[in-house]
Amino acid sequence: MRIRPLAALSVAALSAVLLAGCTGQPEPEATPTNTTAAADLCSVAAPSGAVSDSITVGGEVGTEATAEFEAPLEITSAERTVAVEGDGDPIADGDLITYAATIFDASTGEVLEADGYDTTIPPVSVTVGSGADQFFGCAPIGSRIVMAVPATEQSPTAVVWVLDVLGKSPTAAWGEEQEPVDGMPTVTLADNGQPEIEIPEGDAPTEIQIAVLKEGDGEPVAAGDTTLLQYYGVDWETGESFDSSWANGAPISIPGNTYVPGFIQALEGQPVGSQVLVVIPPALGYGEAGSSEHELAGKTLVFVIDILSTEHAAQ
Repeated sequence: MRIRPLAALSVAALSAVLLAGCTGQPEPEATPTNTTAAADLCSVAAPSGAVSDSITVGGEVGTEATAEFEAPLEITSAERTVAVEGDGDPIADGDLITYAATIFDASTGEVLEADGYDTTIPPVSVTVGSGADQFFGCAPIGSRIVMAVPATEQSPTAVVWVLDVLGKSPTAAWGEEQEPVDGMPTVTLADNGQPEIEIPEGDAPTEIQIAVLKEGDGEPVAAGDTTLLQYYGVDWETGESFDSSWANGAPISIPGNTYVPGFIQALEGQPVGSQVLVVIPPALGYGEAGSSEHELAGKTLVFVIDILSTEHAAQ
């Protein structure tokens, strides 16, 4: 059984956005930069309470959890209790966290979903204000967290989450470096993986150009996937960046990868862990000049994309 993304139940209940972005463009909403101390994540975690404290969980961290409580639970606000405190590093702002979860119906005690124990859930970015921060806080790796989430109009079933904090994922592509392609923009990386792009002299190409800078070792991205990624985009004409997940403070994931066509072409078929350079002509971006009022209409766009995880569409 595939678990719903954390956002599916947390956003409605906690009024927070977990997956930033808007349809049709890799443009995330503003998010805090990665300069916030772990103590701030501690302070924004949902508080413990009588309900979350009353739930008894069983099983080892990393295995499917059991939960005992007197159903139905009356949950009026989000409550969070750390049932097992891990001995790993605490979660810091901007970390990508791998996790497993068992979700229970608070009115019956029935297990609704369980996943991440022997399969993979795409990692979640924990940043202040992301929604995930209220679940994970600054818990150390190896922790087990109990989260009681009230019902809302969007999610009419009150639920109990048991979350196992399994580890941290890379925030940049980790694949094997490939030889650069002559004539394409030059990419240099900062210590944290953030790219810079130097545009070559000459006219912009009229056809899409795609080069793999790092070859990943993970699952290939398929059509309709929801892919977690970092990106850095520049205007070929000016060489200036117009958007960047790095500048916005966290990777992004848009359901169904509903980006512009050229961006989608650059993603599909690439293994997780890859870094891809793509030059997108206007026809595969935001259209020719005058075709719309979009500020990037008529622009040739250059992106460096780091593919951090992907989730295939339900069959």
